[in-house]
Amino acid sequence: MRQVVPAPCPDCGEEIEYIYDTENIPYFSDILLICGVCSCGFKIVDTMVMNDHEPSCWEMKIETPADLDARVVRSMQGEIDIPEFGINIRPGPACFGFVSNIEGVLERAEDAVKRAAVSCEGDEICRAAELLKEIEKARRSELPFTVVITDPSGNSGIVSSKAKKTKLDIEPEADGYSVKPLA
Repeated sequence: MRQVVPAPCPDCGEEIEYIYDTENIPYFSDILLICGVCSCGFKIVDTMVMNDHEPSCWEMKIETPADLDARVVRSMQGEIDIPEFGINIRPGPACFGFVSNIEGVLERAEDAVKRAAVSCEGDEICRAAELLKEIEKARRSELPFTVVITDPSGNSGIVSSKAKKTKLDIEPEADGYSVKPLA
């Protein structure tokens, strides 16, 4: 169900249109997509999962061009790791959920490396350049890699027959939660 709601921009107060749209992802869940853009530069794009699930970890080995098309849903609590590249995408206070595919996750990682490289010096610049080359090879399916998504809310996932889901054991900690795959 698509709904357009006019409301003020939180940055400048100009009236803009917020778009709310629901979608069902087969074998996963119903999601709510939220989008709003203002001429002042404000932008919100968010994905909210409409159902609660068990804390989970999803893992998929990416080896073929077709694997890059696997759908990825990351909730606001989901953490994405690509161990072969040392990439860890952790949710922050302004984190938004998203629906994409594996190639889209690589694009997000590539953008983050480029942004971080601006403030790098010496060996860090060399490592960033190496990492960008590795990501490009992965996007051309020349370098296999693994995508791991852990989510204490259970609202993230990878939609593919190759993806493996395991339950997580969640332990409260002073600064948040510690999540561990169940044996």
